[in-house]
Amino acid sequence: MAENIISPYGINISIVGLLFLFPILVFSYYIILILKNKATISPHKLRSQPPEVSGGWPIIGHLLLLRTHSLLPHQTLGALADKYGPIFLIRLGVHPTLVISNWEIAKECYTTLDSIVSFRPKTLIQKELGYNFAGFGFRPNYDAFYRNMRKMAVSEVLSNRRLEVQRDVRIHEVNRGLKGIYNSWTECRNGDLIAVDLDEWIGNINLNVILRMVCGKRMAGGLQMEQCRKAMRGFFELAGQVTVGDAIPFLKCLDLGGYLKATKKVCKELDCIMEEWLEEHRQKKGDAGASAGATEESLMGLMPSLLEGMELGGYDADTVIKATCLTLISGGTDTMTVTITWAISLLLNNQEALRRVQEELDIHVGSERLVDELDINKLVYLQAVIKETLRLYPAGPLSGAREVSEDCTIGGYNVASGTHLITNIWKIHRDPRVWREPSEFKPERFLSSDNYDHMDVKGQHFELSPFGYGRRVCPGLGFSLIMTPLVLASLIHSFDVTTHDDEPVDMAAKLGLTMRRVKPLHVLVKPRLLATAYA
Repeated sequence: MAENIISPYGINISIVGLLFLFPILVFSYYIILILKNKATISPHKLRSQPPEVSGGWPIIGHLLLLRTHSLLPHQTLGALADKYGPIFLIRLGVHPTLVISNWEIAKECYTTLDSIVSFRPKTLIQKELGYNFAGFGFRPNYDAFYRNMRKMAVSEVLSNRRLEVQRDVRIHEVNRGLKGIYNSWTECRNGDLIAVDLDEWIGNINLNVILRMVCGKRMAGGLQMEQCRKAMRGFFELAGQVTVGDAIPFLKCLDLGGYLKATKKVCKELDCIMEEWLEEHRQKKGDAGASAGATEESLMGLMPSLLEGMELGGYDADTVIKATCLTLISGGTDTMTVTITWAISLLLNNQEALRRVQEELDIHVGSERLVDELDINKLVYLQAVIKETLRLYPAGPLSGAREVSEDCTIGGYNVASGTHLITNIWKIHRDPRVWREPSEFKPERFLSSDNYDHMDVKGQHFELSPFGYGRRVCPGLGFSLIMTPLVLASLIHSFDVTTHDDEPVDMAAKLGLTMRRVKPLHVLVKPRLLATAYA
């Protein structure tokens, strides 16, 4: 029988008949190897190792322990932390993997030891999706090429200066989306509620904003938008997959589950899209009648000149351009859409909090216009709602896996070079030593004097770090903290939002590279502002 295994990376590992694939000699060799290794380790060194979770199998390690069941990977690892402590060891196939689950050890890792834990393990699927690791998001090495590409992306797209320049782009796309809902409502001509798929609506807004910033273009909707979003969804569903060949290297020749085949198909679709857009830029630049500035406002238009004379790590310039732009587009759409839909879901299930958000908006914005970015700083309760959403439902509940680059000591234990490292952000965010009623949605905690009001989500407080830690912290943090409140505030201010028959929102989650809702968020809406506000 086929069996799907969930790894702590947040993904499915298909192990169809896995246990029956290994010859007896390989199995015996592995047992002998384990016994030999244990015999050569001193008793003192054994005592200084992190506690290892029991129940591991030869060759496959703890993959069976993490098989699909009622708990998601971060919940399973959280339960193991309750049993084994905030630092413990599991084995994903042949790879020893350290799991940390409290903020003190996370702080040690990503400050004192940050240079040692800034590398990533290589996975077969991320190699495909990242143009053979030309995309800095999946690049294993924290090397000069990675730093240069990340610096370029931040400087030309995500810096405070560029975000300010692009403010009108964000406002235009959000207001366009609001007016689209309003126009659909007016066409009904009965003044009743209309149905909206918020996953699609929010996703389209985020995608067009990031496309205009990175590639200087937008999609009007229809088939082209659907094809692009479908390819991007495929990217995120596959990007978190760890194949059997990743967990057990001598089985790389097997594509159990068909993940590599599916990845190659998605890669081909995305590469065709990126190549088409890159060719458009080339044609515009070569057209003597086109404005030079029109092609150079976006990163894709600027990169050919920015890369001149730069060491490209053995890649050609077109590959680097496509890989860098795809990294930003994919990262800028899915994570924000996930966060906003979780926030709305929480508000719909907590009507008093929804009422407070709308009252705050009515006071500071009123009913005669739409929300502007300049309003956001006044919306204190809305910002508390977003913090609480990021605490309870971080887009990445498990940090992107790291790889320890040299022997070191973490949490008082010896950790060998090559050990993989996973930080359970979800568990840290629900630590009862830090958070009162840690599983409850209470935005008010960030408005009180309960030692929470000073916390932000920008990486300075290790108790609340939904965007990750250290040198590999999400480079789009600043962009997300602008777009998320703008879209959320605009929707809630402009429309009354309810569920069918006022049913509670199903909060079931699934995990790929990000933690998404199992069911799309379908809601009913009707305008709550004066008609002139939508003009």
